[in-house]
Amino acid sequence: MAVTGMGGLFFRAKDPDGLTQWYREHFNLGGGDSWWHQAAGPTVFAPFKQDSDYFSAEKAFMINFRVDDLAGMIAALEAAGIDVQRKDDWDMDGSYGRFARVHDPEGNAIELWEPPAELPDG
Repeated sequence: MAVTGMGGLFFRAKDPDGLTQWYREHFNLGGGDSWWHQAAGPTVFAPFKQDSDYFSAEKAFMINFRVDDLAGMIAALEAAGIDVQRKDDWDMDGSYGRFARVHDPEGNAIELWEPPAELPDG
């Protein structure tokens, strides 16, 4: 018996319909049936310390989406008027890939991750 993958992400929203539309428009997620058949690849499951400053202390979670073209995703989001944050230290010398961050209309952090061709062990 084993967990075989992430089955879903459920969270509260002030405007569920509006937030669903935003995720559909910018990430092609959600929709009438809410199903998303994702590509096979690594998924990180990692609780953070309560006092971590990696994302807002006011939020209990951060969403991380795996992307295959971070530069293209950044360009599309910026063209839509969405502020995209980049920090060199998020890339950890590139060994774990490249990262960027945006926030949805309700302030939830969304980390965009382009993994390297090969991930280090661990």
